[in-house]
Amino acid sequence: MKSSLITLVVLVILTILSAVVSNYVTNYATTIILILAGLKFMDLIKAHIFWRIIIAAFVFVILTIILVIY
Repeated sequence: MKSSLITLVVLVILTILSAVVSNYVTNYATTIILILAGLKFMDLIKAHIFWRIIIAAFVFVILTIILVIY
């Protein structure tokens, strides 16, 4: 229970930080937000290896596409 609460608090803080960065920081805001989004997936350490690989590959592909388009 305590671990879930800590994870929830960290995710909420990262989400709020993403919103603040998007509103106030114009230079490299996209890169900072994408890095913060990647940090949100760090709780996958406890997940099965299959899910870690699938989600990491998905995040990598999506972030690469967004950064190439940007």
